[in-house]
Amino acid sequence: MYQTTYHRASSVSDAVKVLGEAEDAKLVAGGQTLIPTMKQRLAAPSDLIDLRHIDEIKGIEVNGKDVRIGAGATHAEVAENQALAAVCPALCHLAAHIGDPHVRHMGTLGGSIANNDPAADYPAGILALGATVHTNKREIPADDFFAGLFETVLDEDEIVTAVSFTAPEKAGYAKFPNPASRYALTGVFVAKRADGVRVAVTGAGEDGVFRAGEIEDALAKSFEPSAVEGITVAADTLMSDIHASAEYRANLVAVMAKRAVQAANE
Repeated sequence: MYQTTYHRASSVSDAVKVLGEAEDAKLVAGGQTLIPTMKQRLAAPSDLIDLRHIDEIKGIEVNGKDVRIGAGATHAEVAENQALAAVCPALCHLAAHIGDPHVRHMGTLGGSIANNDPAADYPAGILALGATVHTNKREIPADDFFAGLFETVLDEDEIVTAVSFTAPEKAGYAKFPNPASRYALTGVFVAKRADGVRVAVTGAGEDGVFRAGEIEDALAKSFEPSAVEGITVAADTLMSDIHASAEYRANLVAVMAKRAVQAANE
Protein backbone atom coordinates (compact mmCIF):
# COMPACT_ATOMS: atom_id res chain seq x y z
CA MET A 1 0.00 0.00 0.00
CA TYR A 2 1.08 3.56 -0.61
CA GLN A 3 1.50 6.02 2.23
CA THR A 4 -1.70 7.71 3.36
CA THR A 5 -2.78 9.98 6.21
CA TYR A 6 -5.47 8.58 8.50
CA HIS A 7 -8.21 10.79 9.98
CA ARG A 8 -10.74 9.61 12.57
CA ALA A 9 -13.76 11.85 11.99
CA SER A 10 -15.88 12.68 15.03
CA SER A 11 -18.83 14.11 13.08
CA VAL A 12 -20.13 14.44 9.56
CA SER A 13 -19.09 18.10 9.45
CA ASP A 14 -15.61 17.10 10.60
CA ALA A 15 -15.38 14.55 7.79
CA VAL A 16 -16.59 17.07 5.22
CA LYS A 17 -13.98 19.58 6.41
CA VAL A 18 -11.11 17.13 6.01
CA LEU A 19 -12.52 15.98 2.68
CA GLY A 20 -12.39 19.52 1.38
CA GLU A 21 -8.88 20.24 2.63
CA ALA A 22 -7.12 17.04 1.55
CA GLU A 23 -5.51 16.59 -1.84
CA ASP A 24 -7.19 13.28 -2.72
CA ALA A 25 -9.16 11.94 0.23
CA LYS A 26 -11.36 8.87 0.38
CA LEU A 27 -14.06 8.02 2.89
CA VAL A 28 -13.87 4.65 4.61
CA ALA A 29 -16.55 2.98 6.72
CA GLY A 30 -16.25 -0.80 6.75
CA GLY A 31 -13.46 -0.70 4.18
CA GLN A 32 -14.60 -3.91 2.49
CA THR A 33 -13.94 -2.51 -0.98
CA LEU A 34 -11.50 0.36 -0.52
CA ILE A 35 -8.88 -1.40 1.62
CA PRO A 36 -8.46 -4.40 -0.72
CA THR A 37 -8.29 -1.96 -3.64
CA MET A 38 -5.52 -0.04 -1.90
CA LYS A 39 -3.66 -3.26 -1.12
CA GLN A 40 -3.65 -4.04 -4.83
CA ARG A 41 -2.38 -0.50 -5.50
CA LEU A 42 -5.42 0.26 -7.61
CA ALA A 43 -6.18 3.24 -5.37
CA ALA A 44 -3.76 5.53 -3.55
CA PRO A 45 -5.67 8.25 -1.68
CA SER A 46 -3.62 10.92 0.05
CA ASP A 47 -5.93 10.74 3.06
CA LEU A 48 -8.36 8.23 4.57
CA ILE A 49 -11.31 9.60 6.53
CA ASP A 50 -12.74 7.01 8.91
CA LEU A 51 -16.51 7.36 9.41
CA ARG A 52 -16.96 4.42 11.81
CA HIS A 53 -17.00 6.51 14.96
CA ILE A 54 -19.67 9.02 13.93
CA ASP A 55 -22.72 8.35 16.09
CA GLU A 56 -25.06 10.53 14.03
CA ILE A 57 -24.94 8.12 11.06
CA LYS A 58 -25.60 4.99 13.12
CA GLY A 59 -28.76 3.29 14.30
CA ILE A 60 -32.00 1.90 12.91
CA GLU A 61 -35.32 3.61 13.64
CA VAL A 62 -38.72 2.06 12.95
CA ASN A 63 -41.84 4.12 13.66
CA GLY A 64 -44.90 2.27 12.43
CA LYS A 65 -44.16 1.74 8.75
CA ASP A 66 -41.56 4.49 8.55
CA VAL A 67 -37.99 3.20 8.53
CA ARG A 68 -34.73 5.12 8.78
CA ILE A 69 -31.40 3.30 8.69
CA GLY A 70 -28.18 5.14 9.41
CA ALA A 71 -25.50 4.90 6.75
CA GLY A 72 -23.12 3.52 9.38
CA ALA A 73 -25.37 0.55 10.20
CA THR A 74 -23.54 -2.69 9.45
CA HIS A 75 -25.06 -5.49 7.42
CA ALA A 76 -25.19 -7.61 10.59
CA GLU A 77 -27.11 -4.90 12.44
CA VAL A 78 -29.65 -4.66 9.62
CA ALA A 79 -29.96 -8.44 9.44
CA GLU A 80 -30.55 -8.83 13.18
CA ASN A 81 -32.82 -5.86 13.88
CA GLN A 82 -36.14 -7.22 15.14
CA ALA A 83 -38.11 -4.00 14.67
CA LEU A 84 -37.06 -3.89 11.01
CA ALA A 85 -37.80 -7.61 10.59
CA ALA A 86 -41.35 -6.98 11.78
CA VAL A 87 -42.09 -4.53 8.94
CA CYS A 88 -39.62 -5.43 6.17
CA PRO A 89 -38.12 -8.89 6.67
CA ALA A 90 -36.91 -8.97 3.06
CA LEU A 91 -34.29 -6.31 3.77
CA CYS A 92 -33.08 -8.27 6.81
CA HIS A 93 -32.86 -11.37 4.61
CA LEU A 94 -30.86 -9.43 2.01
CA ALA A 95 -28.39 -8.18 4.63
CA ALA A 96 -28.03 -11.62 6.21
CA HIS A 97 -26.76 -13.09 2.93
CA ILE A 98 -24.10 -10.50 2.09
CA GLY A 99 -20.61 -12.01 2.03
CA ASP A 100 -19.48 -13.83 5.16
CA PRO A 101 -19.67 -12.95 8.89
CA HIS A 102 -16.56 -10.74 8.70
CA VAL A 103 -18.02 -8.72 5.81
CA ARG A 104 -21.40 -8.44 7.53
CA HIS A 105 -19.90 -7.13 10.77
CA MET A 106 -17.66 -4.58 9.04
CA GLY A 107 -19.48 -3.52 5.87
CA THR A 108 -22.10 -0.76 6.06
CA LEU A 109 -25.26 0.11 4.18
CA GLY A 110 -23.98 3.58 3.33
CA GLY A 111 -20.68 2.27 2.04
CA SER A 112 -22.43 -0.29 -0.14
CA ILE A 113 -24.76 2.12 -1.91
CA ALA A 114 -22.12 4.86 -2.22
CA ASN A 115 -19.74 2.39 -3.88
CA ASN A 116 -22.57 1.02 -6.07
CA ASP A 117 -20.86 -2.20 -7.07
CA PRO A 118 -22.89 -3.66 -9.95
CA ALA A 119 -23.22 -6.98 -8.07
CA ALA A 120 -23.97 -5.55 -4.61
CA ASP A 121 -27.24 -6.47 -2.90
CA TYR A 122 -28.32 -3.22 -1.22
CA PRO A 123 -28.80 -1.17 -4.41
CA ALA A 124 -31.57 -3.56 -5.48
CA GLY A 125 -33.29 -3.27 -2.10
CA ILE A 126 -33.02 0.51 -1.91
CA LEU A 127 -34.27 0.96 -5.47
CA ALA A 128 -37.17 -1.50 -5.17
CA LEU A 129 -38.29 0.01 -1.86
CA GLY A 130 -38.38 3.48 -3.43
CA ALA A 131 -36.14 4.70 -0.63
CA THR A 132 -34.74 8.17 -0.08
CA VAL A 133 -30.99 8.57 0.35
CA HIS A 134 -30.08 11.28 2.87
CA THR A 135 -26.75 13.08 2.68
CA ASN A 136 -25.12 16.01 4.45
CA LYS A 137 -26.46 18.23 1.64
CA ARG A 138 -29.80 16.91 0.37
CA GLU A 139 -32.32 14.09 0.00
CA ILE A 140 -32.09 11.96 -3.16
CA PRO A 141 -34.79 9.55 -4.40
CA ALA A 142 -33.34 6.11 -5.09
CA ASP A 143 -34.54 6.36 -8.70
CA ASP A 144 -32.13 9.29 -9.16
CA PHE A 145 -29.24 8.07 -7.00
CA PHE A 146 -27.59 5.28 -8.99
CA ALA A 147 -25.84 6.52 -12.12
CA GLY A 148 -24.00 3.51 -13.58
CA LEU A 149 -21.22 1.07 -12.71
CA PHE A 150 -19.64 2.25 -9.45
CA GLU A 151 -21.26 5.63 -10.08
CA THR A 152 -23.80 7.67 -8.12
CA VAL A 153 -24.92 11.29 -8.22
CA LEU A 154 -23.00 12.10 -5.03
CA ASP A 155 -20.80 15.18 -5.16
CA GLU A 156 -17.17 14.90 -4.09
CA ASP A 157 -17.91 16.56 -0.75
CA GLU A 158 -21.16 14.67 -0.13
CA ILE A 159 -21.59 11.93 2.46
CA VAL A 160 -24.48 9.49 2.76
CA THR A 161 -25.94 9.80 6.27
CA ALA A 162 -29.05 7.60 6.16
CA VAL A 163 -31.64 5.83 4.05
CA SER A 164 -35.38 6.07 4.72
CA PHE A 165 -38.47 4.39 3.27
CA THR A 166 -42.02 3.38 4.01
CA ALA A 167 -42.24 -0.36 4.55
CA PRO A 168 -44.08 -2.08 1.70
CA GLU A 169 -47.12 -4.33 2.00
CA LYS A 170 -44.96 -7.25 0.87
CA ALA A 171 -41.36 -7.65 -0.25
CA GLY A 172 -38.94 -10.40 -1.14
CA TYR A 173 -35.35 -10.80 -2.30
CA ALA A 174 -33.72 -13.72 -4.09
CA LYS A 175 -30.26 -13.95 -5.57
CA PHE A 176 -28.07 -16.48 -7.34
CA PRO A 177 -24.76 -15.95 -5.52
CA ASN A 178 -21.26 -16.40 -6.82
CA PRO A 179 -20.11 -19.38 -4.73
CA ALA A 180 -16.78 -17.73 -3.88
CA SER A 181 -17.61 -14.08 -3.21
CA ARG A 182 -21.35 -14.42 -2.54
CA TYR A 183 -21.90 -11.38 -4.74
CA ALA A 184 -25.04 -11.65 -6.81
CA LEU A 185 -24.64 -13.12 -10.28
CA THR A 186 -28.23 -11.93 -10.42
CA GLY A 187 -30.41 -10.70 -7.58
CA VAL A 188 -34.02 -9.49 -7.70
CA PHE A 189 -35.84 -7.49 -5.03
CA VAL A 190 -39.62 -7.14 -5.37
CA ALA A 191 -41.79 -4.78 -3.34
CA LYS A 192 -45.57 -4.48 -3.39
CA ARG A 193 -46.51 -0.98 -2.23
CA ALA A 194 -49.70 1.01 -2.01
CA ASP A 195 -48.73 2.83 -5.21
CA GLY A 196 -47.78 -0.27 -7.18
CA VAL A 197 -45.06 -2.88 -7.58
CA ARG A 198 -41.36 -2.15 -7.92
CA VAL A 199 -38.79 -4.69 -9.07
CA ALA A 200 -35.06 -4.01 -9.01
CA VAL A 201 -32.30 -6.19 -10.44
CA THR A 202 -28.65 -6.29 -9.38
CA GLY A 203 -25.68 -8.28 -10.65
CA ALA A 204 -26.93 -8.42 -14.22
CA GLY A 205 -27.09 -4.98 -15.83
CA GLU A 206 -24.27 -3.49 -17.90
CA ASP A 207 -24.94 -0.18 -16.13
CA GLY A 208 -25.56 -1.66 -12.70
CA VAL A 209 -28.83 -1.90 -10.81
CA PHE A 210 -32.02 -1.32 -12.78
CA ARG A 211 -35.79 -1.64 -12.56
CA ALA A 212 -37.51 -4.39 -14.51
CA GLY A 213 -40.57 -2.65 -15.90
CA GLU A 214 -42.07 -5.64 -17.71
CA ILE A 215 -41.98 -7.73 -14.53
CA GLU A 216 -43.42 -4.83 -12.53
CA ASP A 217 -46.37 -4.61 -14.92
CA ALA A 218 -47.04 -8.34 -14.71
CA LEU A 219 -46.87 -8.42 -10.92
CA ALA A 220 -49.10 -5.35 -10.64
CA LYS A 221 -51.86 -7.47 -12.18
CA SER A 222 -51.14 -10.54 -10.08
CA PHE A 223 -48.53 -10.62 -7.33
CA GLU A 224 -47.85 -14.32 -7.77
CA PRO A 225 -44.80 -16.23 -9.09
CA SER A 226 -46.93 -17.49 -12.00
CA ALA A 227 -47.32 -13.90 -13.25
CA VAL A 228 -43.69 -13.96 -14.37
CA GLU A 229 -44.22 -17.06 -16.51
CA GLY A 230 -43.61 -16.35 -20.16
CA ILE A 231 -41.73 -13.10 -19.59
CA THR A 232 -38.49 -13.02 -21.58
CA VAL A 233 -35.87 -10.60 -20.34
CA ALA A 234 -33.76 -9.06 -23.13
CA ALA A 235 -30.09 -9.96 -22.84
CA ASP A 236 -28.69 -7.09 -24.94
CA THR A 237 -28.27 -4.76 -21.95
CA LEU A 238 -26.99 -7.39 -19.53
CA MET A 239 -23.44 -8.29 -18.53
CA SER A 240 -21.35 -11.14 -19.88
CA ASP A 241 -18.21 -12.08 -17.96
CA ILE A 242 -16.23 -15.11 -16.80
CA HIS A 243 -19.01 -15.99 -14.36
CA ALA A 244 -22.06 -15.97 -16.63
CA SER A 245 -23.23 -14.91 -20.06
CA ALA A 246 -25.83 -12.21 -20.66
CA GLU A 247 -28.27 -14.88 -21.83
CA TYR A 248 -27.79 -16.89 -18.65
CA ARG A 249 -28.34 -13.79 -16.53
CA ALA A 250 -31.48 -12.96 -18.50
CA ASN A 251 -32.91 -16.33 -17.53
CA LEU A 252 -31.82 -15.81 -13.92
CA VAL A 253 -33.71 -12.50 -13.70
CA ALA A 254 -37.00 -14.29 -14.34
CA VAL A 255 -36.13 -17.21 -12.05
CA MET A 256 -35.03 -14.97 -9.18
CA ALA A 257 -38.09 -12.76 -9.64
CA LYS A 258 -40.34 -15.79 -9.16
CA ARG A 259 -38.43 -16.83 -6.05
CA ALA A 260 -38.55 -13.29 -4.64
CA VAL A 261 -42.32 -13.11 -5.10
CA GLN A 262 -42.73 -16.52 -3.51
CA ALA A 263 -40.67 -15.35 -0.52
CA ALA A 264 -42.75 -12.16 -0.28
CA ASN A 265 -45.97 -14.17 -0.12
CA GLU A 266 -44.81 -16.58 2.58
